[in-house]
Amino acid sequence: VIWIDAHADFNTPETSPSGNIHGMSLAASCGWGHPLLTKLYGPSPKLLPQQVVLVGVRDLDPGEKLNLKHSGIKVFTMADIDRWGMAEIAQRVRQVMEPQTDWHVSLDIDVLDPDTAPGVGTPVPGGLTYRELHLLLESLAETQRVTSADVVEVNPILDTKNQTARVAVAMVSSLLGATIL
Repeated sequence: VIWIDAHADFNTPETSPSGNIHGMSLAASCGWGHPLLTKLYGPSPKLLPQQVVLVGVRDLDPGEKLNLKHSGIKVFTMADIDRWGMAEIAQRVRQVMEPQTDWHVSLDIDVLDPDTAPGVGTPVPGGLTYRELHLLLESLAETQRVTSADVVEVNPILDTKNQTARVAVAMVSSLLGATIL
């Protein structure tokens, strides 16, 4: 799973300041948290740390940071992207995922900067640019290993003239293999 999100969604009931379950989804999938969540739809964990990589993370709760550090999951923060550039990050994501034959991409549109995607429920300044996300998704599409995807956090009520929806469609097109040439 390539989890592209401003948030890691790696809280547990014990670490979440808000108690919002949507901030626990990846943790539960990896076997962290309450058994009612972790064992939902079968045995736990659903995912092992080496099967997950996070990209674009920039808003973590204190307990969530500790959970991630102890989990063994590879995380590329916005600071990493600023430091190395998206081309390098995309290559590193591909290296982490190389042992897996089928890749799922979970794309939370709030990974983008709010100037690019204003229509999200949990905006966080300092996100990816349109071009950075486009480059990452093109790179993933080139592998022909992406077999499934989900796109979340597009909220038309909060959007400005469907800007976020249009960006989401463009990003999904890139992930499905659309190229400039």
